Amino acid sequence: MGSLSIWHWLIVLAIAVLIFGTKRLSSIGTDLGSAVKGFRKAMSEADQDEPPKQINKQADADFTESRQNEAAGKKHG
Repeated sequence: MGSLSIWHWLIVLAIAVLIFGTKRLSSIGTDLGSAVKGFRKAMSEADQDEPPKQINKQADADFTESRQNEAAGKKHG
């Protein structure tokens, strides 16, 4: 009862053809298809262009050295 049957979709399609015409609908379909194709191409190119990034472990902060320097400064001062 809540879902649309094949007859509902056929009626919607018939109304769309009456409103827009077959030429306009085919143009919309062509534009939509080329947009999807362009999107897929861009996604595949983006995956190929960027190599995986390597994380440099030296880039992390070293808090032990700064704490040792602070402790040494407090002892002398």
